[in-house]
Amino acid sequence: MTPEEIVGYNKSMEKQITTRQKELLFIIYEYIKDSGYPPTLEEMREKLGVSSNQSILDLLEKLKKSGFINRKEAGARNIAILPSSYEALGRPPLVAFLGFAAAGAPIETIEISGEWQPLPSKIEKIEKLKDDVFLLKILGDSMINAGIDDGDVILVQGQKEFVSGDVVLVQVGEESTVKRFISEDKPPYIYLKPENPKYENIIFTNEMELKGKIISVLKNGYWKSVK
Repeated sequence: MTPEEIVGYNKSMEKQITTRQKELLFIIYEYIKDSGYPPTLEEMREKLGVSSNQSILDLLEKLKKSGFINRKEAGARNIAILPSSYEALGRPPLVAFLGFAAAGAPIETIEISGEWQPLPSKIEKIEKLKDDVFLLKILGDSMINAGIDDGDVILVQGQKEFVSGDVVLVQVGEESTVKRFISEDKPPYIYLKPENPKYENIIFTNEMELKGKIISVLKNGYWKSVK
């Protein structure tokens, strides 16, 4: 066997998956699809019908070494499904779902690591997005006039440059909120504007950090532009 053949053989072996590994991978995939984040060890153990967490850990390690998942050591919920998993399962890609953002008072955002893959969509803009794109579920009604209602899912693109009028995800300490970013040449100069008249503007401070631009909102199964 030539060196090239050996390399090709080794690569094909890396992508092989056993029936048990595939069963666990399917459980992880379905859980993320339904809830937006990976299952715990206990949840995986129960769904797979095994008696010990170590059995799950062994399977996860094999899936990681074979290139089907990425996983940080701390906690089962830090599992990210890699593109080869979609091929093995014959399922469409999943988008990283990072948690909740408030359209109202800021609340804690729970970050779950994940691998971005293009959305199955006919909207060209969404199909072309690549890195640092994620979904958030909105809690609150401060952005209703921008077409973002309580319970909506929004598509956020992480970026570092923003223009006045962008609807943005703002980090405030350990919490986050969604508002319209306003920058003017008159006081208060820079502030966050709710899109609901019952809420007041929020003066931008050094403790705040713009994390991303809201580029689309999911409404009744369809992606729509933010107003």
